[in-house]
Order: sequence, then structure tokens, then C-alpha cells
Amino acid sequence: MKSNLMMLLFGWLASISYGQIERIEPPFWWTDMHSNTLQVMCYGPEIAKYEVAIEGITSIDITRTENDNYLFIKIDTKDIKPGVFSINFKEDDKIVFSKPYEFRSRRENSSLRKGFDSSDVMYLIMPDRFSNGDIHNDSHKETIEKVNRSNPGGRHGGDIQGIINHLEYLKDLGVTAVWSTPLLEDNEPTYSYHTYAQSDLYKIDPRYGTNEDYKRLASEMHKLDMKLIMDYVTNHWGSQHWMIKDVPAKDWIHQWPEGFKRSNYRMTTQFDTHASKIDRKGCMNGWFDTTMPDMNQSNSLVLNYIIQNAIWWIEYADLDGFRVDTYSYNDKHGIAAWTKAIMDEYPDFNIVGEVWMHDQSQISYWQKDSKIGAIDTYNSYLPSVMDFTLHDAIMVMFNEDEDSWDKGMIRAYDNFTHDFLYANTNNILLFAGNHDTNRINEVYQSDINKYKMVMTLIFTTRGIPQIYYGDEIGMLGNRDKKDDGDIRKDFPGGWSDDKRSAFLGASVSAKTGGRTNDEEAYHSFTKKVLHWRKNNEAIHKGELLQYIPVNNVYVYFRHTEKESVMVIINNGNESQEIDITRFKEGIKQFVKGKDIITDTTIDMTENITILSKTSMIIELH
Repeated sequence: MKSNLMMLLFGWLASISYGQIERIEPPFWWTDMHSNTLQVMCYGPEIAKYEVAIEGITSIDITRTENDNYLFIKIDTKDIKPGVFSINFKEDDKIVFSKPYEFRSRRENSSLRKGFDSSDVMYLIMPDRFSNGDIHNDSHKETIEKVNRSNPGGRHGGDIQGIINHLEYLKDLGVTAVWSTPLLEDNEPTYSYHTYAQSDLYKIDPRYGTNEDYKRLASEMHKLDMKLIMDYVTNHWGSQHWMIKDVPAKDWIHQWPEGFKRSNYRMTTQFDTHASKIDRKGCMNGWFDTTMPDMNQSNSLVLNYIIQNAIWWIEYADLDGFRVDTYSYNDKHGIAAWTKAIMDEYPDFNIVGEVWMHDQSQISYWQKDSKIGAIDTYNSYLPSVMDFTLHDAIMVMFNEDEDSWDKGMIRAYDNFTHDFLYANTNNILLFAGNHDTNRINEVYQSDINKYKMVMTLIFTTRGIPQIYYGDEIGMLGNRDKKDDGDIRKDFPGGWSDDKRSAFLGASVSAKTGGRTNDEEAYHSFTKKVLHWRKNNEAIHKGELLQYIPVNNVYVYFRHTEKESVMVIINNGNESQEIDITRFKEGIKQFVKGKDIITDTTIDMTENITILSKTSMIIELH
């Protein structure tokens, strides 16, 4: 009886002790990291009044802020071995309560992980709209917004398990990497499926699954030789983030005397030599939206927090890359420090930043070792940027049938004439659409010939191709309809009550309701080119040799010393005969070729005829 009483008393005392601290972040860390400094954030009622000591660790430094509910402990981790250490919180030199903190061993060669590159094809998924693999987490007691599939802007129930369930579909399609829009908790009362207003940076949204589910997704992808890319948000958090509700310091976020102030969205002020200070501040410090408080990366505690959080997810979930949202809205020196810290830790990792600008020189400013940035003595250390100028061209040029100085295929040609501005053209992300743009098949009104021309360009020119979920089956979507819900429709077959599944081929449609014949045409073309692309070094690493379009026909080559691929895109309304003598520089010594789209053998010593509104991908032999 006495023993039981003592156990109950001990349990009660322990609950009091641990009740003093509500959160500690990062929740654990690893030994043998490149950086020997760790910032541990402790949160609890008036926790700042305590002194701190860590058993077995002597080199620590304490930072207190104006909010007594926070303590930041800086630890020198250089000689720390894996194990659990006790963080003791003291008052009058007596331990009031303690918290265990674990240092783990890293995976073997974790620092040498290989990120995505130009040999990959990236598939962009909005998880809420892709597939509902677990109906039990559609709504959750810890989050406000509940599932409502009838609402285009509501939560539809897609989740991590839904992605896992269809990895074989992606593998079969020829995809080698998956970029999922954010999966961390977003507890906004509406529009939370978007997940860019995050409320907890160390927790997967329970409506998507758990941290362990995310880790399992990466593991299952790696078994299939596929890479997982996390969509990371540095510029802003969500209004429901627990730290926003009780900020460590006033300058943790950018605050304005008038209250809310929206960003002026003029990213050019970041490098405009004539920009006024008020306009530059209006871009960097203005909030992206009412529910997205703007983070202050010039605050070293904030910067360290998001650096460590990013590294924690790479190490914990075994990630292969980041796509960084609204990269060019951040404090440019803060985001450069964030990027460099990650790349120092993982030299072969890759990070692509969203720099939504419409001029090549402005986009190239943000790429690592930019010649333009060097003029401003600025280096972002960002390996990859997104080719928004090519996207701009793609949105119109295949509807421009007549050849002219500034329309049609000349738009593609002109885009690549600016490549001298980029530090690394192979590390640029190419896309015909994403979750913020009109769907490519909406733009071209379900014209599969135009889809084939678009994707021929995306899949064969320099850079890293990215496709948006559903484009491979011809899905439509106009961003002006239904609060973006129209461009983020549910993938057919992702829900158990769907009448048919586009994850299944047209050959099974009579029995189970698979892809329609039209969807199959889109899918089979995409699959064929992607599987061919997987094993072609000229496409992965080759130089780009292009020719000025004539009669709206664009010809270019991707070539190495040993291999060469000739691409012909006829955007005109008539068949064209291609005079082969003009292209001897690209054809080199090769006399035969194979059009991988039609499986046709081509005699490279004779003129080539190409039908209107078609493309050819000729592998030279």
C-alpha cells in the first residue's frame, strides 16, 4: 500500500514538473552536424525567471526576450555524444523542474544526400485534392475547419496515405520526384487546405496524417527510387500559429502602427538602386495576406528557428529537396543566410525558390552566384529558381499560329537567349502550370496536339521539368472561378465514392471505370516521353543548341560529346519540310534518328517533313 502511494505521489510530482514547460523546440537533435550550435526554444508560464543547467553539457548561453514565457538556450554541440540529457530549471540554485532532451545519431552519409536535379521530373501534388487514403482523419478535433467536399475552397480529405497509395501510379507515369504543397498544420478557420498559413512548424496537419506518416511517405518513395520535396514557407506563418498568439518579442514579426499592412508585392524594390526605403520596406515587411503575419528574418532568434526547423525536417523525414514559397519576399540577407546554412549542412541538396517575376535578369538575381546579384554584392546561395518567363511564353505562344517577330515559337527562342544571365541553366525549374496558375489544358481548350507541343518543350529543353497533378490526363481549371478551387479539383478516383478512377487505364474502364479515351491519350503521351527521358544523358546534362524559328517551326538540339537529340516543334497551321542542311551543326556525324513519339526511323541525310501542330523528338544514332 505504501509503495503504491509513493508511486502515485511520484507521478503527481512529475506531472507538476513537466507542467512547467509546454513546448521545447526542436523536440530533439542530432550529433555530428556541420553546425556546432543549437538553439533550443523553451516555452512555459514565466519560464524566463529560471536559471538553466544541462547535465553533462557545460557550454551553454541563455537568451531572454521581453516575453517571460520564453527561454532560448544556445548549446555548443561539438563534443556531444548521442544520448538523453536533463535540462534543469533552477531557482535559488535548486532544481524546480527538469526536461529530458535527446541527441540522436544521424543516418549514415546523411550530409551527402543527393537532391533533385535535371535528370528528375517533378510532380506537383495538392494533397487535399489528390487522394483520400484515410477517411478517419478527414476532420480532426484539434483543428477548426472540417471536411466539406462540396465546397471548392474547403477541405476535401486528401492526405498522405492517399499519396502513398498511388506511388506506383507515379512511378509508372515516369515521375521521379514529388513536390507536395505544404503538409504542416494550418489551423485557419477557412481555406486551410491551402496550408500556406501554418500554425505549427513541427507538426504535420492531423487531417493529412502524422509526422510518422510523412516519414513513411519518404521511405516508400525511396524504395521506388523517387525523391520527396517539401514546400517550405519562410516568409510568413499563419495567424493561428501558437507563437503568433504569444510572440516572444514584438519584432518576431513585422508590425505596423496602423495594424495590418499588405505587401506592395513589388519584389523589384529588393534590388532597384533607385527604390525608396518606404517602398522597399513595404515589399519585405508588408504581410502577404491578412492571415499570414510576416516573419522578421533579421531577428537572429527567428532566423535560427527556421534554419533549425528546416534542417530538422530534412534529417527527420529524410527529405531530398525544398521548394521555398514566396522566396523573394523575405528579408534578402536573412533568406540567404537560411539557404546557405542548409546547403552548408547538405552540399548536394537542392532548393528551388519561387521568384514570381517576369524578367530573366530579375529572376536570375536570386540564383546562387548570380552575375546580376554580384553587381549588388549579393548572393542568395539559392541553387534553383523557377522559369516564370518561359511559363509566360507557354501560356500564349501555342495559340499564335502565324510566324512574327515577337509571337509564336520565337517566344521560346527569345526566352533561352537570356540564359547568359543565369549562373546554372540546368538547375532551373520548368513548368506549364502549377497550383496558382490556369491549367495548361484550360488555356488550350483540351487541344491535345498543343499539350504535346507544350510538354515536348518542357521535357526536352534545359532545366528540371515539373508537371501539375492531373495535367497528364487533361484536367481543366480556370483560376478565376470558385476561389482557385477550379484549378485544384479532385483527381478522379482519389475518393472511394468516385464513379471512376483515372489512376487506372482506359482498358479497364468497362469494368472499373478507368481513364476515358481522351484522358488515356494525354497519359500515354506523357508516360512515353517521361520513360524515354529517364535514360537520356543529353537531355539531363547536354548543351542546348537552338535555331531561330522559321515559319513558326522551332528546332533545337540537346547534345553531349557522344549523344544528340533533335527537337522539332511545328506550331504553324501547315506541314513543313525541314531543310536538313541548315542543322548540320546539331546533327553532327549522325545519319539516322528515331522519333521517340511515333517510333519512326528518320533518315538524317534527307529533308524532314513535320505535320502542322506537332512535335518530333529525334534521338540521333
